Amino acid sequence: MTPVSMNTLNPGEAATVSVSFDGSNVRFTFGIPRGNDGPQGMQGDPGGPTGPQGPQGNDGGQGPPGAQGPPGEISQAQLDSAILNSLNGTSNNTNGVSTLDTAFADPPTLADLEALRQKMNEMILNGRR
Repeated sequence: MTPVSMNTLNPGEAATVSVSFDGSNVRFTFGIPRGNDGPQGMQGDPGGPTGPQGPQGNDGGQGPPGAQGPPGEISQAQLDSAILNSLNGTSNNTNGVSTLDTAFADPPTLADLEALRQKMNEMILNGRR
């Protein structure tokens, strides 16, 4: 039997043929161009009407539990407990701030206002700890 092989070429390329002899067999190789793509065909019929809906299937089983979600909001009681001292209900951070027991002049002086400003800053900074 004579071995034959074939290669597909692009449209418009010339057909080819080659022959070889290996001492006992003649080998043919053909190159044949494929045809050009044809035009778009007409649209087919849309088909029949939609069939009736099938019956509802059985419910699936429960899936495995999901991953642990982020922590939720805390209650007001938990927040109060974390912020407030349980003994006397005052803020723990501001316990070290002394009271401002200074009598102010009438009208207040700049020194009075400066003392008040410093005490307010001390209170704010201790509340932030």
